[in-house]
Amino acid sequence: MTVRSSLMYAKRLLFPGHSTRRTSSNGRRSLLGATLCIGISLVPLVAILIISEGMIQGMTGRLIHLSSHDISVHLDSSSASAQSASAMQEAAAKILKLETITGAFPEVRGSSLAAAGGYRTGASVRAVEPDIFVKNESFSSLLKVVEGKADLDSPRNAVIGQKIAELLGVHPGDRISLITAGGSARPVPKVAQFTVTGIVSCGYQELDALWVFIPLEAGFTSLARNSVSFVIGLTTQNPFSKDFVFIARDVQKFLFGEDGIEGAYVSRWDEENAAQYENFSSTKSLVLLIMLLIVLVASINISSALVMVQMERRKEIAILKSVGASSGGITLSFLAAGMFSGAAGLVLGIPAGLLVGVNVNSIIHAAESVANFFLRLKLALFSPENAGATVNVHILDPAFYLQEIPVEVPAEGILAIILGTLVLVFAVSAVPAIWAGREKPLDTLRKV
Repeated sequence: MTVRSSLMYAKRLLFPGHSTRRTSSNGRRSLLGATLCIGISLVPLVAILIISEGMIQGMTGRLIHLSSHDISVHLDSSSASAQSASAMQEAAAKILKLETITGAFPEVRGSSLAAAGGYRTGASVRAVEPDIFVKNESFSSLLKVVEGKADLDSPRNAVIGQKIAELLGVHPGDRISLITAGGSARPVPKVAQFTVTGIVSCGYQELDALWVFIPLEAGFTSLARNSVSFVIGLTTQNPFSKDFVFIARDVQKFLFGEDGIEGAYVSRWDEENAAQYENFSSTKSLVLLIMLLIVLVASINISSALVMVQMERRKEIAILKSVGASSGGITLSFLAAGMFSGAAGLVLGIPAGLLVGVNVNSIIHAAESVANFFLRLKLALFSPENAGATVNVHILDPAFYLQEIPVEVPAEGILAIILGTLVLVFAVSAVPAIWAGREKPLDTLRKV
């Protein structure tokens, strides 16, 4: 029995050429059902791969470029480079001379109590260069100005995060007070007032909820020195490159050199955010594993369908073997039928999953709109006194997830899903195919 003959018989198993009762046999219906099951199971797998990849890259990118920077140079508070804004800027200019460094941004970080209009909340104060919202490409692209403008030209201007603005009930033009503990032996609260010029959001509320940006000079005059840290954030061409570790080492060597900065040390983004990055990766792996198990269960349906086809076709197999068909040829026919069913499931599932993943933001917004409509309708019908209340249902809580998921189609991941599915289908099809090939024609024909 040639390979061509085996493939022709596999085609007959899947698509009988004439209308008989066998056309609607249980085995063929089971194969069709198994194909649909594989296709349906692949949709969430592909969609979750795209969504999780975009979500993790979006969160990680914001953590790196807006918070920890690619590389952070931490200055000792007693260092000459940490005594004034101009000294920090000079130190940043020194480091920027390294070829592998594309940007150096001095920053004074501290915590304070923010107050306005009778409301109070904790704040993460970041004293930065006034032109950072233009000078730093990540700040200009990832930080969206919600109200006002990102203006730190005046020493008493402040740009704050959207969440803290909501907590304090302030808008551009309002004043806020930053209260920190004094640095004397008997701590006296230190109060500094700033005018809000802009409200910004990076789309990841957990990161930017309590940010308050003030001018770098104000960080030295308005914040208690014993409660702040002095950092120079460095950017590189690619923080995910293989050479990134060596770049960080080169920066550290420079700091220890003759023209370096005394008492400074270096930390990488993957060291500062190791716990969060591992959490993102492990969550993604766990969810994908669960989806993969669903695909495995769907693939097993092909095995049971082939067993049914083999039982229905025992007479045909016996006749074929009696006229010279080999066991290997019959096995190949059933194996080809199973693989075709799996491939058909891939053709159905992969494009559908890509469609869902690419349009996930539109799907989420549509679902939220429908949910909000019915919730308002419920309030109007059963609670007229609350009919005018503001109702906002969020499928993804903005406090923990990105408000807009960046769409990223990982080609390698999609290819791995395709190959993995084909391997699974081959594995589950092999056993019933071998059984069909070992069918003994004499035993079958005796029962006819």
